[in-house]
Amino acid sequence: MKRKHIGSNFEDFLAEDGILEECRAAAIKFKIAHELEKAMLEQNITKAEIAKRLNTSRTGVDRLLDPQNTSITLNTIAKVAHLLG
Repeated sequence: MKRKHIGSNFEDFLAEDGILEECRAAAIKFKIAHELEKAMLEQNITKAEIAKRLNTSRTGVDRLLDPQNTSITLNTIAKVAHLLG
């Protein structure tokens, strides 16, 4: 039996399956959520305060902190980046 993916890289495998961009988006969202949680802990900031600083709702912050929820806008990414420095 010949193995199709021996010697290929993981990104090629994901691209062949048509999920490379989806995986990249999930990885970026995971990193954003992790960095935001880390900043909140380091600065002792509540979800309510983050919501106020980002001009969003607490539910919006919950969505930001959910690594499975990849529906994040560029505007929101920019706000979080500014907030995190």
